[in-house]
Amino acid sequence: MSSEPIPLGRALASFDAVWSPRIVTRVNDYDVRVAKVEGEHIWHVHDDTDEFFLVLDGELHISLREPDGERTVLLPQGSVFTVPRGTEHRPYAPAGAAILMFEPTGTPTVGDRHDEIPDHVDATTGHAFGT
Repeated sequence: MSSEPIPLGRALASFDAVWSPRIVTRVNDYDVRVAKVEGEHIWHVHDDTDEFFLVLDGELHISLREPDGERTVLLPQGSVFTVPRGTEHRPYAPAGAAILMFEPTGTPTVGDRHDEIPDHVDATTGHAFGT
């Protein structure tokens, strides 16, 4: 990890792939990841960890399957939301967005349980910034 400040705009400009996060730094045992997102991700669950989202640009929608039914949370630019561990969810961005996420190092982007992974979703634990 860099010992210098990292402009998030530069980090986001360094790649074009959607749903393919880059790890820009680490905080304790957590990755700080940025990603470009557009269209739909997949329904998935992180059994043992919450998932934090900050919308840097655009608007992100997160559909949730909860005990009382399904709902969608709309996150405009500047909004944050945490998906509780064990909650099935599907992020999507109809018009595209840029997001920042906090997740424990090694957490797969497709969770512990998930639907079939389409070609446009990168099943990864994050890529190092600059690679």
